Amino acid sequence: MRIGVGLPNTMLDVPGRLLVDWARRAEARGFSSLATIDRVAYPSYDSLTALTAAAAVTERIGLLTNVLLEPLYNPVQLAKVTACLDQISEGRLTLGLGVGGRSDDYELVERGFGDRGRRFDADLELLHQAWSGEAVPGSQFPVGPPTTRGRVPLVIGGQAALAAPRAARWGAGFTIGGAPPEMAGGAIQEFKAAFEQAGGSGTPRIVALTYYSLGEEHTEASLRNLRSYYGFLGDWAEGMAAGIPRTPEAIRQVAAAFEALGVDELVFDPTVPDLDQIDRLAEVVLPG
Repeated sequence: MRIGVGLPNTMLDVPGRLLVDWARRAEARGFSSLATIDRVAYPSYDSLTALTAAAAVTERIGLLTNVLLEPLYNPVQLAKVTACLDQISEGRLTLGLGVGGRSDDYELVERGFGDRGRRFDADLELLHQAWSGEAVPGSQFPVGPPTTRGRVPLVIGGQAALAAPRAARWGAGFTIGGAPPEMAGGAIQEFKAAFEQAGGSGTPRIVALTYYSLGEEHTEASLRNLRSYYGFLGDWAEGMAAGIPRTPEAIRQVAAAFEALGVDELVFDPTVPDLDQIDRLAEVVLPG
């Protein structure tokens, strides 16, 4: 199982240069990917901007949106920007895409919330058309540079039963975020069964996200960030914030549990914007 680490793009009071330093440190320590989380109605850093900055200062590490709320975006512009990032990173980009569950993000950009799933499916068609180098309706030219692999690889988030047909249609994987292993296992099995039923071929890539912090001196900052970001979920947010792994042993147990579920890549998302969190995590979960 590969181990990735999140960028601190959703945390409060993060200077922009920290994202660049974080990317460099994560690559130097040997993590498999850098991942972002996506929101509009929050003072977070835009996922694609953050990953473009990371791409410019790294050479090997993968880049992953986990997840980007696709229906918030104009699909033609999204196709162009992601093709550019794919080229700049020399093919290191994977798009984790989903629809999200907060209406305020959609209200801010004046895009429909109730029909977001339908628009997501239509947008996936256009994105693949643009990534393959075809002209999209209204343009006599391709809207972006050619993608390095003829497309941008995808993992789909959301409810397993809804994600699986999309993943089967586009040769994508599945990503599940924030659920502990005991909950994630059921969703992964449901996805795999629905993926096969939908005609999916091969073995889909499975990505999981878990939050963490290391060091007792960082616990209050970790709780503050999680309570702020997930406060709209009420009591559930409090339980989640209090329950994330915060010791080396707890982190090892979580990693072992996800590996036992057949997860291909586990992303540890930070809850404290301090570079020592990369080094401490590497010492716990990476070989050597």
